[in-house]
Amino acid sequence: MLSNNSAALFLLTGFLGSETIHRWISIPFFVIYFSILFGNGTLLVLIWNDHSLHEPMYYFLAMLVGTDLGMTLTTMPTVLGVLLLDQREIAQAACFTQSFLIHSLAIVESGVLLAMAYDRFIAICTPLRYSSTLTNSQVMNVGLGVVMRGFVSIVPLILSLYCYPYCHSRVLLHTFCLHQDVMKLACADTTFNRFYPVILVALTFFLDALIIFFSYVLIVKAVIGIASRGEQTKALGTCVSHISCVLVFYITVISLTFIHRFGKHAPHVAHITMTCVHFLFPPFMNPVIYSIKTKRIQGSIIHLFSGHRRA
Repeated sequence: MLSNNSAALFLLTGFLGSETIHRWISIPFFVIYFSILFGNGTLLVLIWNDHSLHEPMYYFLAMLVGTDLGMTLTTMPTVLGVLLLDQREIAQAACFTQSFLIHSLAIVESGVLLAMAYDRFIAICTPLRYSSTLTNSQVMNVGLGVVMRGFVSIVPLILSLYCYPYCHSRVLLHTFCLHQDVMKLACADTTFNRFYPVILVALTFFLDALIIFFSYVLIVKAVIGIASRGEQTKALGTCVSHISCVLVFYITVISLTFIHRFGKHAPHVAHITMTCVHFLFPPFMNPVIYSIKTKRIQGSIIHLFSGHRRA
């Protein structure tokens, strides 16, 4: 039930029809959240402490890890609140802030993956210019640009939500606030909020994916030109982790887009499950991918948990 101050509240929704087992459902969510925090936190500690990882490739990885942690900490309170405590009410300001962070960080993650592709492109296609091109200041500028693009581009969407009156049920469709859910509850002309995201997705997610694809086309061409088969394998081996993270991220984005666009008659549980997969699977998998595929990360993990420090 909504409180007396219901005009300033929204209601979050869990797994409809499964409310009686929400606490059981919370167990795998808790495990996943703990794994995300532990895995990404460990990678951050490794990159911070291990001086052999103080290189542009790992700085960008730290940005990816930080973005994943930010996304996790943004969604975790309301997801576990709904499932564990049946705490469905969320204040309007808190809801809009959560929506702002979720959508901004999603664009930031796409931008970081693009920056990591740029790093691999420079390292393989112009290796002699790598150190002079990707200096520490340049990496910081790229990171700042990626963050600014993500957060500034979402501001118009969230500010517009404050301008609308809400006269419907105020019941959202997920366990956290998403712009598209809030927009549907507005009793006003939401043309801007329907078309701006389409343009934004085209200029961020779609454009980033296109540039990443063409960068790897050029990388493959450069690798084919390397005479030694061993050097070819080594060059491509440095890209495997990044390619895996790109596939994990964009496959979940595409899957979520399809179910929202063409799955209008799909059960609610399918929508909420796919949304949770989109926001939880990449942060869960990224540390696993880099720990398995990157030997230097493996070595740092062994040194960290064996109690020895690298020189």
